[in-house]
Amino acid sequence: MITRMSSLFLRTLREDPADAEVPSHKLLVRGGYVRRVSPGGYTWLPLGLRVLRNIERVVREEMDAIGGQELQFPALLPREPYEKTGRWTEYGDNLFRLKDRKGADYLLGPTHEELFALTVKGEYSSYKDYPVVLYQVQTKYRDEARPRAGILRGREFVMKDSYSFDLDDEGLERSYQLHRGAYIRIFERLGLDYVIVAATSGAMGGSASEEFLAVAPTGEDTYVRSTESEFAANVEAVVTPAPAPRPLEGLPEAQVHHTPGTPTIATLVDFLNEKADLGRTFTAADTLKNVLVKTRQPGAEEWEFLGIGVPGDREVDQKRLEASLEPAEVALLDESDFAKSPFLVKGYIGPKALQDNGIRYLVDPRVVTGTAWVTGADKVDHHVVDLVAGRDFTPDGTIEAAEVREGDASPDGKGTLVAARGIEIGHIFQLGRKYADAFELDALGADSKPIRITMGSYGIGVSRLVGVIAEQYNDELGLVWPRVVAPADVHVVIAGKDESVAAGAEQLAAELDAAGVRVLLDDRKATPGVKFADAELIGVPTILVVGRGLAKGVVEVKDRATGERQDVAVGEVVPHLVKLVQS
Repeated sequence: MITRMSSLFLRTLREDPADAEVPSHKLLVRGGYVRRVSPGGYTWLPLGLRVLRNIERVVREEMDAIGGQELQFPALLPREPYEKTGRWTEYGDNLFRLKDRKGADYLLGPTHEELFALTVKGEYSSYKDYPVVLYQVQTKYRDEARPRAGILRGREFVMKDSYSFDLDDEGLERSYQLHRGAYIRIFERLGLDYVIVAATSGAMGGSASEEFLAVAPTGEDTYVRSTESEFAANVEAVVTPAPAPRPLEGLPEAQVHHTPGTPTIATLVDFLNEKADLGRTFTAADTLKNVLVKTRQPGAEEWEFLGIGVPGDREVDQKRLEASLEPAEVALLDESDFAKSPFLVKGYIGPKALQDNGIRYLVDPRVVTGTAWVTGADKVDHHVVDLVAGRDFTPDGTIEAAEVREGDASPDGKGTLVAARGIEIGHIFQLGRKYADAFELDALGADSKPIRITMGSYGIGVSRLVGVIAEQYNDELGLVWPRVVAPADVHVVIAGKDESVAAGAEQLAAELDAAGVRVLLDDRKATPGVKFADAELIGVPTILVVGRGLAKGVVEVKDRATGERQDVAVGEVVPHLVKLVQS
C-alpha cells in the first residue's frame, strides 16, 4: 500500500517545541511522529505508530525465538496482589492509585510480576509443566515526579516484560542467558550503540541484575567502565574497593582543635593548612564528611535518622544512596529536625554525637580500621584531628553512597574507571523466589513433594526505544531512521509541476509497492523546497526524487544517512531499490 502525503494525517513543524530538551523530543514532534497530551503523555500519530510497531515486531520475533509465549494482562489491577508482596507501599508515589465506584483500591500497572506469578500458579501444578517463558507488550504507568525528554521519560509507556519460571537455580540461569542473548540480538538488529552494565535490582528484588544502556550524552544514567577490562556498571551498582585495615599501634591521639568559621570542607582545609600549625598539609580527602538523612520504611509512619560518613573530597550521590537504602524512602533533614536534636551541630557533626544518641552511622568502604580523619567535634567551631576508625569510633556498617569518579580504581582490580552517560533500554533480573514465596508458587515434583518455583524478570522499554533510536540517528536536517524501524523504505518526492513528472512518480511508486517496498509518496501541491525539507526531517532511509531528469530518463536516489546522490535510469530504479531494501 502506498502512503500518500496528500492524505496522510501529518503536519511537520519548522520550530522546535518550547518544552523540548533533547534532539529526539524536538525531531519526533517536528516530524509529526508524536504530540504531547499532558506531562509525560503522548499521542502516537500515524508515522510514529509505524515506527513503534516495527520495533515491537523485532522484539516479538526474538522473544518467540527463545520459546516465549505472549499473553496480555489488564493495566487496571487490584490492590491485593501488590499488597501481598509489599509493593503497594514500596512503590510510594510512583503508583497511580484509584478507587472504583464501590470503594475498592486499584492501581495502573507499573509492572506485572505479581500477575504473572498468580497466573502460572492458577494454570500449572506439575514439574512437567516447567520451564515456561511468558511475555507481554503492554502499556505501563508510573507517576514520574519529573517527566521529561518527551517519550524517553513518560508517565505512560509501552514495555515488553517477560518472566521465566524454572524448577531450580540452574534453570533460572539458563533462562537468564537466553534472554540476555535475545536482548543482544534485538538491540543489534535495531542498530543501537549500547553497553551492558551491572545494575541494582531495586524494588524488583532478586540477585543478578544487568542493564542495557544506549550510549547517549543526554542520558540520565551514568555508567562507568574499566580502562583495562570488560568491567562496566551503573554507578548505583559500583562496589568501592576497600583498602586493607591498618594497624592501630603508634597512631597519634585524637585532639580537638578550635577551628572558627569552618562549617564546610573547603574552609576547614584552608584553616588547617594556614592557621592550625599542625606541621603537615591536609587535603579534603583527609576529612570525614558526615551527612544526616532520615529514612522511612514502606508502610511506616515514623522517620529514622541515619548518619552517612564519606571522605570529604567526595559528595554523596543521591542515586547511589537511595539504591543502597531501597526500598526505604530517603530525605535530608530539615530545620525542624535539627531543632529537635540539639546534639546535631550543623557543619560540625562527628561520629561521637551520633553514636552517643543511638543514631545509626554508616560509612564509606574507604573508612577502614586504622584510618585517621579530621571530622566534626560536635561543637560549633571545633573539629577533631586524628580520629581513628576502629579505635575512637566504630561505624555500624558501610554504605555505597559516595560519588563514583573517573580515575577511581576499577572494582575488579584492573585499570581505572571512565564515565559516560546512557539511556536505559533493557533490564534483566534473576528474581529468585521472592514472588513465588509470596504466592506459594509450587510445582509437584516426581517424588510428590512441592518444588518452589524460581523466577526471572526481563524488561525492554519499547516506546522508549523510538526516542533512543531518534537520539542516536539524526543530523542537523532531521531524523535518519535505520531501515528496520523506518515508517517507509522509500520516500518518493515529486519535484515538478509537469503532469508527466507526477505520472512518472506514480508509476514508479506503484511498481515499488508491487515489489513489496513500503512507499511514502509526496504528492502534495507544495514547492520542491518544502518537500525536500520534509523528506530530510521525516528521515526515511532512501529518498527517490522524480523531477526534471525524468525527461532524460533518469531519477535521483539519495541515501538519507550519507547524503550520497546517484542518478539511476528509470528502467533500472525499481530493481535497484528492491535490491537496496532487501540487502
